[in-house]
Amino acid sequence: MAGEIHLEMKNVTLGFGNLVALSDVSLQLRRGEILGVIGPNGAGKTCLLNCISGFYKPQKGQVLYQNKDLLKIPAHTIAQFGISRTFQNVELYTGLSSLDNLLAARHIHIQYGLLSALFHFGASMREEVKHRRAIEDIVKLLEIEDIRDHIVGSLPYGLRKRVELGRALVQEPEILLLDEPMAGMNVEEKEDMARFIIDINELKGTSVMLIEHDMGVVMDITHRIAVLDFGNKIAEGTPEEIKENPVVINAYLGKA
Repeated sequence: MAGEIHLEMKNVTLGFGNLVALSDVSLQLRRGEILGVIGPNGAGKTCLLNCISGFYKPQKGQVLYQNKDLLKIPAHTIAQFGISRTFQNVELYTGLSSLDNLLAARHIHIQYGLLSALFHFGASMREEVKHRRAIEDIVKLLEIEDIRDHIVGSLPYGLRKRVELGRALVQEPEILLLDEPMAGMNVEEKEDMARFIIDINELKGTSVMLIEHDMGVVMDITHRIAVLDFGNKIAEGTPEEIKENPVVINAYLGKA
């Protein structure tokens, strides 16, 4: 149901020695929305995603999803619950093709065993066809048909970012965590990526948590925005509310 809480962070505190990365942060991602997370460098934005996806275990708080606290679940199982992500720095198998990178990400949905895979007939063949159809849908959605067989390491940076988004999507997530998906892109590439994110949200109903420094993009495509500063959440609201918030203007946006 649109508007219901899809994922909730409660009083999350994360520290590394004397450095406090997140301080008592509470945040809600509503079902079917695009939530922007903004703030200066070092504000704790990526740490936030790392807590959700299990890379970091905070000293305090809860991350609630499907009536479970994700902080009590092994990190390698979180994708199976319907949460996938991209990374600030592209993390792909650079020696494989775009298609092989997408196929590798389908592992959480593979049901057949080693014996069936070796002989490749019957149920395993039918399942393989199903997985390839799912991947073809993503290839078409992200308009990467022309680079499907290209080695990822030979692709321009913007296209690598697109392949990484595809790798997250083939896991069929309910929640998609995007860590600066437009970093290093030119204007045209950013426009394409913004369009893909909107399509994913609207066509698939995927809830999206987006970290991005391009304020024009954030203001245009998000439904709500949360603002972090030195590990503290200093504001939350609609793009219009955030633009006019004096605390946010002072800490991050600046005056026009």
